[in-house]
Amino acid sequence: MTNRNGAGSASGSREHLPINHRVHHVGSGELDGFAAISGGTVGSKKLWMGLVENPPLSSTDNHHHGDSEAGIYVVSGHPVFVYHDGTQEVRLAANPGDFFLVPPFVPHREENPDPNEPAVVVIARTTQEPIKVSVPELYRLEGTDAQASGSIP
Repeated sequence: MTNRNGAGSASGSREHLPINHRVHHVGSGELDGFAAISGGTVGSKKLWMGLVENPPLSSTDNHHHGDSEAGIYVVSGHPVFVYHDGTQEVRLAANPGDFFLVPPFVPHREENPDPNEPAVVVIARTTQEPIKVSVPELYRLEGTDAQASGSIP
């Protein structure tokens, strides 16, 4: 196995394999911005993964992630995920250890209502690079499987 720079793990030897034919290790201090795994960091073709920290009393804009699914794991803090169910805004409060799925094209926003503690989440998306499309308001996305699955529809 090799780290992201190609150095061998056990023997210290360098492997000369194409970038997508080896295991990559991205250490916690080696994030490229917030991206850990992406096309730019390790040559990923279908996955983006990174760490996001939302400061106290913050909120993102309303947005969706295009045709990418997003899986979210709450590391610390108590973020709130907000979407519209067609009738009203729905607010899903999260705790450390919780997981969320945001289906493709579903408008939502993340909030951190805590006045003191940042909310830290790990996000995985099914595209090589992150996609974020801002929208003026939250609205229900018609015709998705997410409405019956219990994820953020």
